[in-house]
Amino acid sequence: MHVNRICELLNIRYPIVQAPMNWVSGPELVAAVSGAGGLGTLGPNAGSSDITHDVHLTGERIRQRIHAIRALTDAPFGVNIVVGFGEDTKYSKKVVDVVVEEKVPVAVVSVGSPRVYTDRLKQAGIIVLHAISTAEHARKAARAGVDAVICEGWESGGHKGLTGLTTFALTPMVADAVDIPVITGGGIADARGILAAMALGADGVYVGTRFMVTRQSASHENVKRAILEAQDACTDSIPKGKMIARDLSNAFTAKHLELVESGAELQAIINHLEGHSQYHSQLLGDAGGAEICCGQGASLIHDIPDAAELVATLVDEVASRFAQLEMRLNGLLKHGHRSAH
Repeated sequence: MHVNRICELLNIRYPIVQAPMNWVSGPELVAAVSGAGGLGTLGPNAGSSDITHDVHLTGERIRQRIHAIRALTDAPFGVNIVVGFGEDTKYSKKVVDVVVEEKVPVAVVSVGSPRVYTDRLKQAGIIVLHAISTAEHARKAARAGVDAVICEGWESGGHKGLTGLTTFALTPMVADAVDIPVITGGGIADARGILAAMALGADGVYVGTRFMVTRQSASHENVKRAILEAQDACTDSIPKGKMIARDLSNAFTAKHLELVESGAELQAIINHLEGHSQYHSQLLGDAGGAEICCGQGASLIHDIPDAAELVATLVDEVASRFAQLEMRLNGLLKHGHRSAH
């Protein structure tokens, strides 16, 4: 009997990984997804009521949320470690300390080199999933010893690399490049996306925005409603130094792009980002004038379900969608069968 590699690696029932979302994926969402058979992942600031620049407090808040997750479920879960660059790595180092001390089952590592923390996490018995945006990044992560890679296609919400590679192109490239399991994300909001990812070579899927719009999500109700109202091309890619962020189109993205395209001074751009951050949208509810990291699949979202029920629905719908796919492929399958004889 064949076993899905991601399910086997993470000791979960379904190869669905809830992507960590800043200010959004707190203990309630993580526990709901993990308890339903997927892998819930704690976001960096989810559960906080304010912004802190205190390194010690950053780590202790993560510790408190880990304890809260364990009070809600005994299923495996993950914690996001945002590596960062330069001085910012002081925060990720503290988070790693806490993750190791608390014996967290899985680390989802992003925005930085896999060489920084993989050895320490692996030595502590923690499974390491590393986010990448090219096949070469995947090879480097595999050489660094990570257990699986997460492909983040250009359609995905939040921060990603500058390559512009879409989920459709990136996933098979990475699947061909490495022997370790591959999780893919970017625009996946329903069972059709799950099937497509698997057909492209992924072992599991990475789903963010769809879980943002659930009852257990810590996202402000104004933000959830804004996503429900989104139609068609409803996101913008905005440059942020070494990264690109995909956000729900609103007054914030329009102003940011105006500043960038007009050649505004860097400090003016930084001031705009800091004054209209996800803290202001996700926590305070400014859905029209602040940043909302959001994937291109937003316009496929039409309700606010219970997160555990969403996992069950996705799994159930995969079977029916697969049956429809077989019918569409019937001519090709018959032709292939005749050719084989």
